[in-house]
Amino acid sequence: MAKSGLASRLYRGEAGLDIVGRRKLWFAVAGTLVLIAVLSFAVRGFSLGIEFAGGNSFQVPASVGTLEQAEEKVDAALAAKGGDAEVVTAQKVGSTSGEYYELRTSQLSPQQATDVKAEMAREFGINADQISGNQVSEAWGEQVTSRALLGLIIFVAVVAIYLILRFEWRMAVAAIVSLFMNLFLTAGIYSLVGFEVTPSTIIGFLTILGFALYDVVVVFDKVQENTRGITANNNQTYGEAANLALNQSLMRSLNTSVVALLPVGGLLFIGAGLLGAGTLKDLGLVLFVGMAVAFLTSILLATPLLVLLKNYDPRIQAHNKRVLARRGAIARGELAPKGAARAAEGGDESIDSDAAALAGVAPKVGARPVGKRATGARGGRPSGGGGNRPGGAKRR
Repeated sequence: MAKSGLASRLYRGEAGLDIVGRRKLWFAVAGTLVLIAVLSFAVRGFSLGIEFAGGNSFQVPASVGTLEQAEEKVDAALAAKGGDAEVVTAQKVGSTSGEYYELRTSQLSPQQATDVKAEMAREFGINADQISGNQVSEAWGEQVTSRALLGLIIFVAVVAIYLILRFEWRMAVAAIVSLFMNLFLTAGIYSLVGFEVTPSTIIGFLTILGFALYDVVVVFDKVQENTRGITANNNQTYGEAANLALNQSLMRSLNTSVVALLPVGGLLFIGAGLLGAGTLKDLGLVLFVGMAVAFLTSILLATPLLVLLKNYDPRIQAHNKRVLARRGAIARGELAPKGAARAAEGGDESIDSDAAALAGVAPKVGARPVGKRATGARGGRPSGGGGNRPGGAKRR
């Protein structure tokens, strides 16, 4: 018989991935990453675009040469007329009127901007009216940030209400912590690597929240299914049932993440990288990083945190103790494993009920009553009878 695939073994809990049991490790890793992110925020900060830091933007026709040549000539014009200003970003942009290069510089005074524009026209050998420029104030970026924070607060409030109504408050807390961890780690990556933060980046941050929430809800739905009525039996602790749910939904979460990352990767690497669509770079970058981090946080953080919170519930605590007590009794030989008594030759059917009593557990609903059957009786019928015929009647 062919061996079962990884997906099948994960679903049956046979793959041996103890994610919840190693929650202290995941919490330690998460804490370390948060510490690194905080240090990066304090030391490196963020590479802000001109919408947030302020600056000037110049557009020149793409016919002047390659993007690298255009950037070199603008740097020369800034060195001659712009003081300490320099080119911050350069990208190729297309429009209905044709393709052009957009070069963003640090802050220039109005007189410096005029002089730099004239010097750029001389460097490129074109008329000054073919170069357009404008000044961007940091106030616009501040307005975008404040609106984004307001949207984040509203989103988190709506999500919390939904999760409490759909699941419970502990799942809502675990999911929201996972969402904020996703944002925090993504921001930490931006700070460490030095990716530029633009309004498209802020929009991307809000977009990945929906994807991260979807992944967490998929896992929590399976956790709820596996743990529904768990206190009625003594086979699994809450953590073990939640870990089984993680194993069962792991391949689905992985497939969903891969399928979501493929078009985003195409947008980033092909659209922005190969085709030079610079306007797609910022949005594609934050989506790619955020979705990858969202998959990890939904698996390694959300459910282990949920189990930690549930273990503080007195009802779950009592259930976990009963499960462990039953296993201890089995290990000491005081309790026969389920079904062992029936398999033993001449075994007494009351062993299961007695063993359950040893572990402090009531027999299952629907179990047969304890006690031996009356000698010579079958199913409660008289020993000599059969059907509706009198027991002493003989066939002719």
